Order: sequence, then C-alpha cells, then structure tokens
Amino acid sequence: MLDKSEKIFVAGHRGMVGNALVRRLESQGFSNLLVRARSKLDLRDESAVAKVFADEKPAVVVLAAAKVGGIKANNDYPVEFLLENLRIQNNVIRSAYENGARKLLFLGSSCIYPKLAPQPIPETALLSGPLEPTNEAYAIAKIAGIKLCQAYAREHGANFISVMPTNLYGPNDNFDLETSHVLAALLRKAHEAKTQNDSELIVWGSGKTRREFLHVDDLASACALLLEQYDSPEIINVGFGEDISIRELAELICDVVAFDGELTWDKNKPDGTPRKLLDVTKLRALGWKPSIPLREGIARTYEWFLANYAR
Repeated sequence: MLDKSEKIFVAGHRGMVGNALVRRLESQGFSNLLVRARSKLDLRDESAVAKVFADEKPAVVVLAAAKVGGIKANNDYPVEFLLENLRIQNNVIRSAYENGARKLLFLGSSCIYPKLAPQPIPETALLSGPLEPTNEAYAIAKIAGIKLCQAYAREHGANFISVMPTNLYGPNDNFDLETSHVLAALLRKAHEAKTQNDSELIVWGSGKTRREFLHVDDLASACALLLEQYDSPEIINVGFGEDISIRELAELICDVVAFDGELTWDKNKPDGTPRKLLDVTKLRALGWKPSIPLREGIARTYEWFLANYAR
C-alpha cells in the first residue's frame, strides 16, 4: 500500500503520461509529490540525478520520462532514441536503488514486442522474435530498462515493476507532425484540413493496420492501482482490450472534428507493425478496466487541442 504522505518522485511530469499521473495521484490525496522541470534537472546527467535523489530520498519513483516519437522520428534518429533513453533510465533506476526507494514503476511500451507477435500479445512474447525495424532503437532502450529493473529485483530484492502501455493519447499529447504518433497526427491533420476547407486528407499507409488506443487518464488509473497492488518483477500490459483499423480511426477522427472531405491513402509510406493488441488478462485479474471509450476520449483530446494547441 502507498502512504498518502510518502514522497513520490514522478520523472517526466510535464509529458503526457507524467502529467496524467500527477493529476491522478493529487486527486487521490497524495500530497508529497516530487517533480523537477527539465531546466532544473537533466535526467541524462548522471551526477545531477544522483544529487537530487541523495537530497530528496523519494520513497516511490515513477519513471515516465523518455525521448518518444512516431514512426518518422524513430526511423530518422535511432542514435538519439537509444542513447538518451538508456541514459535517463540508467540514471533514475540506479539512483532510486542507491537512495533506498522502496518501489519504482518503470513505464515501457508495447513496441518492445516482436513485429509478428501473437495477437493479442501476452507478456511472455518479449524477446521471442525480431522487432519492428522502424522503432527498434526505442524498443531496445525500453527492453534494457525492463531488464535493469528485473536485475535489481533478482540481485538486490528491489521492488521495481515494469508496465507496458499500449498506444496512448489524451491531453498534453505531442501534435508536432514530424514527431507525433498516429492519433495525435491525424487529429491535427483533420483539424487543419477542416479550417483550410481542404477537399481531402492524406493519411500514411494503407489504412489496414490495426492499433489499440488507451486514454492516458486510464493509464494513470492503472498505474495508481499497480503502485498499490503489484509487486512482481514480471512485466504487465496495460491496454484497452480492443483494437481498430487506422482507416476506422481516421474516419472516427474526421467525424469528431467535423471534417467531411475525402480520405486519401499514401501507400508509399510505411504501415509499421500489421497489428498490435495487448493481452490484458493479468491486469484485468487485479480488477482494473478502462473507463474512457475511444470516441469520448478523442472528443476530449480535441477539446484540449483546441484550447491549448490550435491557437
């Protein structure tokens, strides 16, 4: 169990996931949250991270900080995705252990699984086949983080857990078309097509690939539960439990945004993994299920986009 007064360090509190976690924990009455802006603490800097942990001694650590991006960014900058994520993870996980943190939650990603994993993907699929080449660098960094947490558990008995979320969306998402993920990119493209009175919206790939999407507030509720109830070094998936084709997603987004032009598919662009649906049997057994349907979540995200990004 978590004590409401325990010091909880949320690394990456300004990102989509970290921000949702801070909101969730505050709403549950956790009053001693430790956060540091990037300007005050560069998590890639080993000595700076070690000093903050030595000074603050957080009891619980949530590692939600990472260099993230969509297919294009992952494909274009593999060195940065590998090096920066390894540095962040190694520094935070090591300092958490060395300064007596009693629990750490490491946020991985569903891209750790093989490109052609069985569907829905069980946790046991990890390292059972080749990765999707377009985001291999990011996936390998995340796998290294999982293995480091498991190594601390095995060698030192550390209660370091690793959580694998599916594709996320929601407030504070990244809507930059060069680096964003598919849902945020489509939402922005549909909004711009509507405001410019365009007759068509060009979408990457064939539209046939299938993806699962989880609102980030649902992930935050799952993480809060796992911090309280889950103490195994074995990885655990967090997903919605259903998937949708990219074509269906694009149509749904156009409907929410009220863009009534045509969808045009650029089949010269990559599709990525054919299907990616997580097996959430382990998490459901703990009594958790998502509460935000996809259409409602997209509508909420569009409201946030209009208020915060579309200026």
